[in-house]
Amino acid sequence: MAAVLDSVRAFLAQNAFIIDTENPGDVVARENLLDRAMGPNRRRKSSETLRRDRVPAEGLALVARDPDGHVIATVRLWNVEAGVGRDGLAVNALLLGPLAVDAAHEGKGIGGALMRAAIAEAKSRGHGAILLVGDAPYYERFGFFAAKAQHLVMPGPFERHRFLALELTEDWLEDAAGMLVASGRKLAVPKLRRAA
Repeated sequence: MAAVLDSVRAFLAQNAFIIDTENPGDVVARENLLDRAMGPNRRRKSSETLRRDRVPAEGLALVARDPDGHVIATVRLWNVEAGVGRDGLAVNALLLGPLAVDAAHEGKGIGGALMRAAIAEAKSRGHGAILLVGDAPYYERFGFFAAKAQHLVMPGPFERHRFLALELTEDWLEDAAGMLVASGRKLAVPKLRRAA
C-alpha cells in the first residue's frame, strides 16, 4: 500500500490533503463524518447488511486528512462473494462504500483521489472486481457500469440502475450471477464476563 500512497501523496500535499490508511484513532471521526454526509438512515441500506459485523478488506480502508491530520473523507472496501460463476464456484469481489467527503471540503477532488487510490490498491492486491451502489454519472468516470453487475443482486431493496461494477481483471464478472454475500473477516467482539 505504501508504494501506491507515496506516489499519490506528493500530488495531494500540494492540494492541502493527503490520503492515508485508516487507523483505530480515526473511528469516531469517520463515523461522525458518515452520519453528517449520509444522514440518519445510512445503516438501513442494503449494502450495510453486507458490511455489518465485518472488517474492511485488508489494506482497503482509506481516509483523506487535512494538513492538521483531521479526517475529511473516507472510503472502505469489503470482501464479498458476487454470486457464482459458470463453474459453480463463488466469485470473489469487493464492495465499495461508503465514500464520503466532509461538506467543507467538497469540490477539491478529494473523493476522486480516494476512489483512484482505492481502485489502484485493490488492483495491486490482486482483487478482480469492485461493486458499489451509487450515482452512475459520478462513478462511470472511474470505469463503473451497471452492465457489469446485471446478473447480480443485492440483499434487500436496491435500485438496479445504481448497482455498478468495475472489473480490475478482464471478464472477472462475465459469468457471475446471483446474490452478493458477505465473505470478509468478522469483527472480533470481546466476550463479557458475567459477574459471579
